[in-house]
Amino acid sequence: MSRHLILVGLPGAGKSTVGRLLADRLQTQCVDIDTLIVRRMQMPITQVFGEQGEAKFRAIEAELMARALAEPPAVLVPGGGWAAQPEAMETAKQSAYVIYLRTNAATSTRRATIDSSRPLLTGDDPFEQMRHLLQQREPFYRQAHHEINVEGKSPERVTDELTIVARREAGW
Repeated sequence: MSRHLILVGLPGAGKSTVGRLLADRLQTQCVDIDTLIVRRMQMPITQVFGEQGEAKFRAIEAELMARALAEPPAVLVPGGGWAAQPEAMETAKQSAYVIYLRTNAATSTRRATIDSSRPLLTGDDPFEQMRHLLQQREPFYRQAHHEINVEGKSPERVTDELTIVARREAGW
């Protein structure tokens, strides 16, 4: 029986891109939690953070992840900070297979700063902020069942690797 696949990693690691490709390959849905939050709140993530605060954002994120985990198996793509929330990884790993898309801070910064919707990268030194996020979050990301280094790989190649893992380890 297949299990949910949850992709975790820094902003800019490619979670959304390869999540969609993987879902197409496995003929399932890709549930992008940030997209659901934008739809529900009727505002961009940066505005949710600015007007409602990170605590409200994280509460909505946790609720939407719990709902997604209660649905039939799919590819789930939470935001980069989800894994670092109290007990998020422990709870999810009970019913899902978690994969860490590992990238370095420089690559993540380069990819993520193209997208101005990332609220935690809006200061003077995005690279330093990303380094700090990596330092804070990597211990949580490392709790994943599996890790794939995405450095220098195309989304298609990462999807190939994810497909092998999904079939071998998560029942797809």
